[in-house]
Amino acid sequence: MSSGSRKARIVLAYSGGLDTTTAIPWLKEKFNAEVVTVTADMGQGGDLEGVRKRALAVGAAKALVVDGREMFVREFVWPAFQAGALYEGEYPLATALSRPLIARSLAEAAISEGAFAVAHGCTGKGNDQVRIEVGIMALAPEVKVIAPAREWGMSRDEEVEFLRARNLPALAKKTSQFSVDENIWGRSIEAGPLENPWSEPPEEVYAWTASVAKAPAEPLYMEIDFECGIPVSVNGEKRSPLALVEHLNMVAGKHGVGRIDHLENRLVGIKSREIYEAPAAVLLHKARRALETITLAKEQVRFKDYVAQQYADLVYNGLWFTPHREDLDAYVQSVERSVTGSVRMRLHKGNATVVGRKSPNALYSYELATYDKQDQFDHRASEGFIKVFGLPSKTQNRVQRSQPAAKKGRGKR
Repeated sequence: MSSGSRKARIVLAYSGGLDTTTAIPWLKEKFNAEVVTVTADMGQGGDLEGVRKRALAVGAAKALVVDGREMFVREFVWPAFQAGALYEGEYPLATALSRPLIARSLAEAAISEGAFAVAHGCTGKGNDQVRIEVGIMALAPEVKVIAPAREWGMSRDEEVEFLRARNLPALAKKTSQFSVDENIWGRSIEAGPLENPWSEPPEEVYAWTASVAKAPAEPLYMEIDFECGIPVSVNGEKRSPLALVEHLNMVAGKHGVGRIDHLENRLVGIKSREIYEAPAAVLLHKARRALETITLAKEQVRFKDYVAQQYADLVYNGLWFTPHREDLDAYVQSVERSVTGSVRMRLHKGNATVVGRKSPNALYSYELATYDKQDQFDHRASEGFIKVFGLPSKTQNRVQRSQPAAKKGRGKR
């Protein structure tokens, strides 16, 4: 078939699950179009070649697999990590950070394939529909977005029947009651008994972290080196960003570090109970924060807390491709230029504890802090400092405290 007579094309974000598998023939029939699938590898594991073959088996004209693992860590995880972005102080944003990379991959594929639309398998109830669609709007505004799962109204059983009626291979019946999303930065688990916020998560939901009971009895000490707020080595061994995160996921997870039980506020207006596993993220956030306390001034630390909240919200809300994020990046890169040094961590029975920190840029001075004979702090200077510092309080209390308080009940009728 010549390029002039080629059918219209739709690019589909393809996970290999039932929803996106059903979407391939559904899109072909509804829009009389060819479907090109895009699967992004961000360290979620599994048989991605099998996923590609499954897409072709149910009618995809082309099935692309993008190796985005190193790119994901360097271009998305690290900037958010440097910012200290934890949604509502808990969630390291693993799933949320992967969505702009997916959106960018879809936009690039749509342009290269000459597609008139992109499609995704998100439902109308979650955050991901917003993240992907807003990303497409920013990167390829001329491309139409289709959300089959919001339109067709099929149950899981009906989706299986839809495939079988067309003699297409249907997936095996779902055996897990949980919904899981996974990449190199963390796992998120929801649904099933987790929807009752009073219920303790069953041990079966965890795959990366040992329980406290099964974690090693002896603590493990490790040193993590940072350059400009980015971890570069563990115990003196330099590693690539991807290898470093993979290593810390394994080591910290073995000691039970990284479990998060979070009842969060979704972008679409509902509260959701989520279980997260993020051993490397939890460990590294604590370590970087400890290094910042010794290298940044008080005002920088406190203002950066505000920036971290802003950054976490924009990532969670799907606003990665905005000038606001780029402006925040500029501030973060500036303030993190001094966050270089080493942090010693103690891993034991689910806890990651900072037990040491040092830096060539340290603002901590032993000579000023110590009470020993090496003390170089000028104690006599404090008298004048206190007089000036307390002057506003002294003045206000002298003038206003002497006035009689208004009588209670005055003005009653």
